[in-house]
Amino acid sequence: MCGIVGYVGDKEATPILVNALKKLEYRGYDSAGIAVLSDESLVVRKAKGALKFLERLIATEIIRGTMGIGHTRWATHGEPSDVNSHPHTDVAGKIAVVHNGIIENHAKLKEWLSSRGVTFRSQTDTEVIAHLIDFHYDDGDIVKAVIETLKRLEGSYALAVICESEPDRIVAVRKDSPLVVGSG
Repeated sequence: MCGIVGYVGDKEATPILVNALKKLEYRGYDSAGIAVLSDESLVVRKAKGALKFLERLIATEIIRGTMGIGHTRWATHGEPSDVNSHPHTDVAGKIAVVHNGIIENHAKLKEWLSSRGVTFRSQTDTEVIAHLIDFHYDDGDIVKAVIETLKRLEGSYALAVICESEPDRIVAVRKDSPLVVGSG
């Protein structure tokens, strides 16, 4: 089981994301990670093991930004490792995805993307989602790219997606997995 979180607002995202992950930590001890839009660039930090290892990794670094996503993981695809930890990004590191669930057709999608020159870094089903979103992100509309990607996914999932080019938007979707959105 995994847990995903996201934040967009006027406060610093990193402490909010880490605090939210602490509340979800029981959902995964294999790894934790965050992606924060900082100065118009995505900063991704992730670590194998309990959330405390991610906290140690970012303790000496200031990651400024008011939007981000986070994840705590129980490994289902790929061994627990830094590289298999979420968030996952497209090749250019411009789109980040966190995912709770399982993409049943990920092997077929990975093969299709690989045949188009995409290089994979992890063994996860989630990385496939990031690359598919990038494949469909041709007119600068992250919502449209996510919708097109969802048409190809088989399985159950909750996703949160952020993109460097759209600094005020988190796209969150679900199919057969829980997802709660709050506003305050």
